[in-house]
Amino acid sequence: MKNLTKLFAAIIILVYLTGCEVNEPEYYVDNVPPVPPTGIKVFVGDDRIDLTWFDNRESDLAGYNVYFSYSYNGGYENIGASPYNYFIDEEAVNGVKYYYAVTAYDYNGNESELSKDVIYATARPEGFNQAIFDFRRFPNNSGYSFALYSVVAYDSDNTDFFFENYQGTFYLDVWDDTDIQDMGPTNDIYDIPFAPTSGWSTTKDEIAKVGHTYVIWTWDNHFAKIRISNITNDRVVFDWAYQLVEGEIQLKPSVIGDRKLLKKEWTR
Repeated sequence: MKNLTKLFAAIIILVYLTGCEVNEPEYYVDNVPPVPPTGIKVFVGDDRIDLTWFDNRESDLAGYNVYFSYSYNGGYENIGASPYNYFIDEEAVNGVKYYYAVTAYDYNGNESELSKDVIYATARPEGFNQAIFDFRRFPNNSGYSFALYSVVAYDSDNTDFFFENYQGTFYLDVWDDTDIQDMGPTNDIYDIPFAPTSGWSTTKDEIAKVGHTYVIWTWDNHFAKIRISNITNDRVVFDWAYQLVEGEIQLKPSVIGDRKLLKKEWTR
């Protein structure tokens, strides 16, 4: 009797289930990618490029991918990812121009299109706590050559600028084929990202002041800058950065002529 009762109950349940419509749970599939990042900025260093951009606002944002190319319209290669709105390209090579783009991706693996900003940067060498001396007392150690990364004589063909103590007033001097401009007080060597387009010294010198950054347009059409950290009667100490690519960063056309044909004379 018990077996018949169980069999009857099972039949009733089976009939009930076959006559009922079973509702499957609904699942939402997210296939909407984030918007491309904007506001990308680059900061050049010595064999490195730092990138920052505006944070995306999507609630499911997981991170960002960073890409580079050798041209704006070229093929872009992924070089890394970041969960934050900054990235450091530590494999950048001094003197090579890189174009960068950034994408955003969410937790479902949806990735945005490449950012549209035209962003490029060229890493350049830099140095710190370099000293040169008053050219009247120490003529062989008073000039500096960015191309050689070296102290040179003030009248060397390679000299980009030299130091002078003229009756207690300190100067940074350049020759006739070079330009210099005082950009004013700065916090560090990175505060001046671009060369000016005008305002170069007409006297081929600038008064040397601690804490000021000076832009130098070299005789062979390169961009350089120095920031003075200390001055004594005998020497000036400075940090420097030098762009290896000729004419890079808002510089005028190449200098015409042979530097070695220029006669160097100095009187004050």
